[in-house]
Amino acid sequence: MNSRPDDRLLAQAAPVDTEHSADKPAEQPLASREPQATKKPQSFGRLALTIGVPLLLVVLGAIVYVTGGRDVSTEDAYVKQDVIRIMPQVSGQIVAVGVQENETVHQGDLLFAIDAAPYRNAVDEAKAALASARLGVEKLKAAYRKAQAQRGTAGDVLAIAQAQQKRLAYLANLGAVTQAALDDSNLTLQSDQGALKSAEQDIASAAAALAGNPNIPTNEHPDVMAAQARLDAAEFDLSHTRLTAPATGVVTQVDSLQEGQYVTSGTTVLALVRSGSTRFEANYKETDLTNMRVGQSARVMVDAYPDEKLKGTVESIGAGTGSAFALIPAQNATGNWVKVVQRLPVRIALEDAHTLPSLRVGMSVTATVDTGHSRGLPGFVSGVLETLGLSGLFDGPANGPSGARR
Repeated sequence: MNSRPDDRLLAQAAPVDTEHSADKPAEQPLASREPQATKKPQSFGRLALTIGVPLLLVVLGAIVYVTGGRDVSTEDAYVKQDVIRIMPQVSGQIVAVGVQENETVHQGDLLFAIDAAPYRNAVDEAKAALASARLGVEKLKAAYRKAQAQRGTAGDVLAIAQAQQKRLAYLANLGAVTQAALDDSNLTLQSDQGALKSAEQDIASAAAALAGNPNIPTNEHPDVMAAQARLDAAEFDLSHTRLTAPATGVVTQVDSLQEGQYVTSGTTVLALVRSGSTRFEANYKETDLTNMRVGQSARVMVDAYPDEKLKGTVESIGAGTGSAFALIPAQNATGNWVKVVQRLPVRIALEDAHTLPSLRVGMSVTATVDTGHSRGLPGFVSGVLETLGLSGLFDGPANGPSGARR
């Protein structure tokens, strides 16, 4: 009575196929079958991402590699400016200092002054010596004229003595005069001849004292010229007791210069950094210089001003490495030699120096030069393409070092 008649009838009306029921899976509800229909598209998308993304990255990396490499950069670069070492050419005590540390000066401004009293005295002495030399030349000219006059007198006396000797010799042959009188005449003649020769030597000596030219101008005489040179030297020393700025720039190391200090000639007293001489010196690896040429454009970033982008041009490439010009060059002919990449200095000039920030010597910068040559395809890839006759597909104006060599 507990079981329902309808349930028993339904059970009897639906016989179970035991032969195929074990092999046939039970049907699942419609809600459970729908997710299985979308499993294949999800697997395909995952596979596409797994393969496509790395492949895309590889392709992009290859493109970047092949087309890159035209910019060579280095952080081993610094600001360079002309530094003028101020050295006095005379020694003395400093009596005035006209500048302060890190002050901007213009060409001709007074830097410092040395006591000029000793050098004024030297100038006065040189002037006196010059006047004395000119007076001495005038005396030499007078002595020359006197020697000429004495020679004329000696010549006249000799002519009289010769005439007298002839008369006495004639009279002596006639027996009109004694032999003693003739001997006295001969002796007088010889004495007058000696006097004439002495006068001629005096003329030659006076002419030699006048540099061989009796009519030489006084200022062209060697003694006068020497005295004039000493005066010029004394005036030169006097003019250098006041040291002025040789160019416009900023002075430094002034704190070590004080009034009353004694300085010697040839000793560096202070330094002046000349304005308008700013440039950059970048030390590039030798392997970075393959395609670098003078005139190529460059970008410079100063560490002190990271927001300033400065433009420049390659002005020159060093003639050798730093070790090549060292006082004691490295000796590589040894058994434990290790190859080290060398660096060469590259000078970069600024295109517009008027827009520069305040730069100082020795500031660190990062320099990047656009060589205009990309890396290009690797050698083995180029060989394969050339074998297949496809090398022309990748030829261009900037196709790496091989393209540059062509």
